[in-house]
Amino acid sequence: MNSDEKEDCECAAPQAESSPAGGAYREYEEPELENPEASRMKRAAAKHLIERYYHQLTEGCGNESCSNSWCASSVAFSRMDNNTAAVKALELYKVNAKLCDPHPSKKGSASAYLESSALNNSACSNRKMNHRDFHFVRDNFKDVNYLTEDKVYEILDICGEKEDYSPLIRVIGRVFSSAEGLVQSFRRSKPHTKEELKSLQGKDEDKDEDEKEAAACSATAMEEDSPTSSSSSRLGEGSSAENDVHKVAPDEVSVDIEAVRRVYERLLSNEKIEAAFLNALVYLSPNVECDLTYHNVYSRDPNYLNLFIIVMENSNLHSPEYLEIALPQFCKAMSKLPLVAQAKLARLWSHYSAKQIRRMVETFQQLITYKVISNEFNSRNLVNDDDAVVAATKCLKIVYYANVLGGDLDMEHNEEEDEEPIPESSELTLQELLGEERRNKKGPRVDPLETELGIRTNDCRRPLIPFEEFVNEPLNEVLEMDKDYTFFKVETENKFSFMTCPFILNAVTKNLGLYYDNRIRMYSERRITVLYSLVQGQQLNPYLRLKVRRDHIIDDALVRLEMIAMENPADLKKQLYVEFEGEQGVDEGGVSKEFFQLVVEEIFNPDIGMFTYDEGTKLFWFNPSSFENEGQYTLIGIVLGLAIYNNCILDVHFPMVVYRKLMGKKGTFRDLADANPVLHQSLNELLEYEGSVEEDMMITFQISQTDLFGNPLMYDLRENGDKIPVTNENRKEFVAQYAEYMLNKSVEKQFKAFRRGFHMVTNESPLKYLFRPEEIELLICGSRNLDFLALEETTEYDGGYNRDSRIIKEFWETLHSFGEEQKRLFLQFTTGTDRAPVGGLGKLKMIIAKNGPDTDRLPTSHTCFNVLLLPEYSSKEKLRERLLKAITYAKGFGML
Repeated sequence: MNSDEKEDCECAAPQAESSPAGGAYREYEEPELENPEASRMKRAAAKHLIERYYHQLTEGCGNESCSNSWCASSVAFSRMDNNTAAVKALELYKVNAKLCDPHPSKKGSASAYLESSALNNSACSNRKMNHRDFHFVRDNFKDVNYLTEDKVYEILDICGEKEDYSPLIRVIGRVFSSAEGLVQSFRRSKPHTKEELKSLQGKDEDKDEDEKEAAACSATAMEEDSPTSSSSSRLGEGSSAENDVHKVAPDEVSVDIEAVRRVYERLLSNEKIEAAFLNALVYLSPNVECDLTYHNVYSRDPNYLNLFIIVMENSNLHSPEYLEIALPQFCKAMSKLPLVAQAKLARLWSHYSAKQIRRMVETFQQLITYKVISNEFNSRNLVNDDDAVVAATKCLKIVYYANVLGGDLDMEHNEEEDEEPIPESSELTLQELLGEERRNKKGPRVDPLETELGIRTNDCRRPLIPFEEFVNEPLNEVLEMDKDYTFFKVETENKFSFMTCPFILNAVTKNLGLYYDNRIRMYSERRITVLYSLVQGQQLNPYLRLKVRRDHIIDDALVRLEMIAMENPADLKKQLYVEFEGEQGVDEGGVSKEFFQLVVEEIFNPDIGMFTYDEGTKLFWFNPSSFENEGQYTLIGIVLGLAIYNNCILDVHFPMVVYRKLMGKKGTFRDLADANPVLHQSLNELLEYEGSVEEDMMITFQISQTDLFGNPLMYDLRENGDKIPVTNENRKEFVAQYAEYMLNKSVEKQFKAFRRGFHMVTNESPLKYLFRPEEIELLICGSRNLDFLALEETTEYDGGYNRDSRIIKEFWETLHSFGEEQKRLFLQFTTGTDRAPVGGLGKLKMIIAKNGPDTDRLPTSHTCFNVLLLPEYSSKEKLRERLLKAITYAKGFGML
């Protein structure tokens, strides 16, 4: 028999599926009767058939009318798990059971299987294959179970020579669809010692080729589609690949990230190879999700994290091909990572560049946006129930904290906690009256990942990429905030709340969540008061009532608030109801707005001396030499807290460092740039001075300030500071100590009292959890940008007016012609404040209603509801004259 005839015989046996089972089995069991090459080919044929039976049992042929009782596509077929299917596949092979041909509509793994079958058949039919080609096919379809950079380049070069990349595509498909293979791939290795090399060589020589082939036939046949439990156990036990890498520290990873990036850069330029990554990810993700959900695989093998690191380095993840199936499934798997693993990923990614962080952010953001736009979310179909959006948001949180960790951190300068706890209500709560424990007694919520990492968002002075890039506007538009807030408060595992990921929400959405929280707390306090009055028989007082005289507003308001703060601080969380003595206005919100405006004007009057005013920056700062006691500052803090709590905007001008301090961070030299730019510039010049500081400037660690009367006050930044010169060596310490004194120590008593009052109202609020310092300023002060064109777009009309009415057109022409100050007066007249709400004037719902025919009466307004009552004046000139007079003399309330 010549060599060609011999090869014909060897290849014919595996293809003869209709051959008697006994004959096939005898050939498989008696390899010693054949030469080694024929024996190997027959084992390969057996493995090939077992694989086909296994896929038929688990996936089916794709033909809905299939009559094969051992096919998953058949109506009569009983579903079985992967382990049972693996055993059954061996049994079906032994009895030579019927095999279905995959239906043309079958996609995914079936199509990959057909490709594999076709390639195997073509390999067998090529009877004149040379020895090198044969071993090349064998190596890349059987022996390569994990990849290294060198191995990829070796296969790539061979494929390039032959202009056939299918072997490489198969290897990528096998490795990247196997959790075990991917975890072992691209490991960072250390050089082997001589003893280790000898040991490895000895092991390789002792291994029997037949044993390896038998193992491949019985186990590897189902490896690519193996049950997740078996994959998990293998990962936990370790592998030979793990023996080749050195052990890593808890916060290190064993994967060579730079090698992964180089490999992706070489391979992703080929469209066919790119498709292999896509298909492999679709197959990999469900198994990984199962591993993490049910088998706790990460705790047994921390290297499991390598899988996510490698996949996330794929720069094409955000492309349209991945958005439909592959990326959503991968995000679901990634969201199942335990907290420790998420923290490790965040620490790793924090060392990435801003460009790499931005790429990952864009990947998850594109998926969220795609899902939001392609679905119609509403109150019945909540975006909170979309698994892909929720999973992508959870993954985005990991990148968010990596962005924080990788930014400019200030972990040291933290405000000390109040020595005395904020007094709780002397009354019983509703839960306590019903015999239940009070909820949220431990204080405001803290994100678990934040705790695991040991950082806070406020610790970051400047992130790698701006926080604004994490906000997803399409998501904010479809989010039903009332439902989301409910999920946030209930904290169930079944319902996800986007308020647990506040970085993805804009200030308007978060403000709405805070509004719901405040209102529910008000209603809760009201119910508690009613119930308490029934139990104790006390007078019903469900509101925080303040009756004040306009001429003595500070005395009346602050004295009343001081009494409430001392007797029962919980009353501060009731809905505010203000009444001006001698006036008939009913407070539906408008009277409270003017009350806050008047209180702020009085408190921040420089003549009172509680705050100093900087003409250059137009900002207020605490007066370190004020004669007012700490109680006055506490009451000012209460006022600011009440403004947020009652959704009122204040005309307050503090530097940003005040809001940072309210959020628990001390002021530093960097904050002087905003609070005191002249001093900041002087100290910066001191730091940059190239000459001898000691000889040329002759300054010491003693500084001076002036009190209210202009008298100098000396302060030593260090003990005996007047005797310690500032030198080039200690000037950084001098600058830091100077800033510490100016922003913290000099106003310590005043600020602590102020913060204490603020927390009396907001201590149980999710304010700290949801908002950053700059957003707190926006909440309190509103937006300084007044866009009246946006206001015109959102204004509604009533009483016979509409957008096309003559008087309405003349009104807007007149208003747009006003100067900046006149526009602010109009806003004050109509809404009770001259500032725009969070989100700008476009978020203000103003109504212009008809108030009779032409008349000499002035326009009037209901500031509680932002309603302008406008008579139908006969001319544009008369409209302008009447409107200007109304907004110029607009103090006080009356009943029409």
